[in-house]
Order: sequence, then structure tokens, then C-alpha cells
Amino acid sequence: MSNETRPDVPGAQATPPAAGKGLAGMVVADSSISFVDGAAGILEYRGYDIRVLADHSHFEEVAYLLWNGRLPTAQELRDMKAQARTCRFLPPEVIAALRNLPKKADPMAVMRTAVSMLAHYDPESEENTPIAHQHKACRLLGQISGVLAAYERIRRGEEPIKPRMDLDHAANFLWMLTGEDPEPLAARALDQYLVLLAEHELNASTFTARVVASTGSDLHSAITGALGALKGPAHGAAVQEAMEQFLEIGTVENVEPWFQRIRSEGRKVMGMGHRVYKVRDPRAAPLMGNVEKMVVATGEREWFDIAQKLEAVAIQDSYFRDRNVSANVDFYSAPLLYSIGIPVDTFTCMFAMSRIAGWTAHVYEQQADNRLIRPLANYTGRHQVPWTAIEERG
Repeated sequence: MSNETRPDVPGAQATPPAAGKGLAGMVVADSSISFVDGAAGILEYRGYDIRVLADHSHFEEVAYLLWNGRLPTAQELRDMKAQARTCRFLPPEVIAALRNLPKKADPMAVMRTAVSMLAHYDPESEENTPIAHQHKACRLLGQISGVLAAYERIRRGEEPIKPRMDLDHAANFLWMLTGEDPEPLAARALDQYLVLLAEHELNASTFTARVVASTGSDLHSAITGALGALKGPAHGAAVQEAMEQFLEIGTVENVEPWFQRIRSEGRKVMGMGHRVYKVRDPRAAPLMGNVEKMVVATGEREWFDIAQKLEAVAIQDSYFRDRNVSANVDFYSAPLLYSIGIPVDTFTCMFAMSRIAGWTAHVYEQQADNRLIRPLANYTGRHQVPWTAIEERG
């Protein structure tokens, strides 16, 4: 029987309210970490416009901002950088585990496993005090990039490279990945990418982290859950699919024929449209500018030209135009990461390498004023079903 035919059942309603699928439009937390206005195309971290931060700040400073609610003084930033650089080293046991994983494993699955494993070697893993959280967040900031660089080298048959203490976060990652002094332009482009993706309110992975934290669980468990959510194609994996799309197109001349074909097949244009933004994603323009700088420096403009042409063609299509579907953060992240030399199947890991700053900020905010996150479900099944013996079941 349905709810509407069983008013005698406690809690049943004559007409159950429709559930808001995906919690669309529902406010589930108070937060001072970031602000998103999808209609106006605004993203702010702690009140600072993302475009301002992209122009003037860098990733380590933004991590401090997200964790502390304000920009650091010069001395505070020096202290934070010094602390962060001591946190870059991976336990030998974790590197050994990375060596034993299949070389064809999904890099996001590897990162998820490694972060969970790192908890066993963190002396404060089970402590949820504010100072312990700060220490663990700092360690994870460095270690998550170390995991990605080490596994990429291992699966290529190369030895992991120890981090350098004289390099900022983005430059050090490129060093650990390649073993070569990073090009300043590439390091700056990657740093700006990390700034732009560090935080984005209650997206699926951040919400997952807060749900885990609300149970009183530890930071590593919350981040492991966030990584599992980010791995999904509807969330973090879209940036990899965007680059695979550009590779499929192949040439600028093929953009329009490709677009017409995929439209007739009902396929999506990856990197176009956003669950929140009804205008162009505010992160798209800075990313596009960075790709253009890389193009000027390297002369390799093929993927940038394909992306630009595809965006121009798509927004002239009535479906995209009528729905205000524009480029999102993934659209220009893909050619940017590709131009820096990041392997395509690790693009989602790069997303995680940035978002770790926002995730850890949200876990701390959740713990500071916690209540177990426990929403309700709108039950649509039957009530008081009579038992049927097994021999009588048809």
C-alpha cells in the first residue's frame, strides 16, 4: 500500500512531499569558506573574488586563507611555507605500497588508497583537536601531491624523486614528476590552476567530507570519502573527459563536423555547462588566459585552438544558447594541464591536489560546530506487508 492509502500508519502522510533530488536548492549548512552566485558568475574564497586571487595570490597563501579565514602576514606565510615543506615526504611504507599496486590501476583509486594508508603513519591521525587538524591538513597538502608524482614515476618504470625544500608547492610537484627544474611559466600556470580549483562550496566531494566529519571520524577518513566522490564522472572525472574529447576532435578543421555528429548522437560536450553557474564559469577566463600564455611560450597551440573553436561553435547552437550553457572550469583546465605535461588519466588527481585545501577547511568548520548530518528520506514504498512463508512464494 502507498502512504496515501495508509493514514493509520504512524508517520505516513496522505500526500508525501516530493523529494528534492540531489538536494537541489536545499541549504544544509552555514559556512564562511566560499560563496557562489551562479546567476552572476561569482566565486569568492572568504570574501575574495577568485579572479583577484588568481591574479595576485598563490596556492599556499590561498590554503592559509581557507584554513584561517584571513590572508597571512609576511611572517605567517613564511612560517606556513616552512611547515608545509617539511610535510612533503612520504613514509617509505607508502612508497613501497605504491610499488606493489598494479601499473594500470586508476590513479584516483591509487590516491584514495594512499590517503587512507597515510593515516597509519600520521602520529595525530585519531586526534580531532584544532591543532592536530592543522598539522594533518598541512601534511596532506604535501603528501597528496607526493603520492601522485611518485605513482606516476613508478608506473613509468622510474624511481620516485624526493621533494625539494627550495620550491613552492606547484614547482616542487613538477620537479617530483619530471626530475627537471620546472619552467617558471609552467609552475605559475599550475599554481594558478591550484588556486582556482581549491574550493567550491558544497560540491559532492566536499559534502561527502563534511558528512564523514559529522560522525566524529578522523580527517583521513573524511578525505578518503571525498576522493571517492571526486572520482565519479559527474564530478571530478569530467576534466579528463574534456581532454579526451579534444583529442578525439584532433584538428581545428574537425570541430564543426565533430560537433554536429555528437549533437545528432545526443552526446554531451564535456566542459560545457555547470550545475550551479547559469553564465560562464568565473574560473574559465583565468584558465583560458593561462593556456594562451603557454601557447605563446611554446608555440604549441593546437589544443587551445580546438577548445576556443568548440566553445564558439557550441554557444551559437540554439540548445546551448537558450540554456545559457557556457564553458566551465574543466573546459580550459584540460588543455592547460595537457600543455604542462600532466598525463591525461591523472587530471582528476590534479583536481584533488588542489581541492585538498578546501576539503580540509570544511572538515575543520564542520567539527567546530558539529551536528551529525542525518537527512530524511521520503519513503515511497509499501507499509505493513504481510509475511509469506517461503514455500508459498510464487
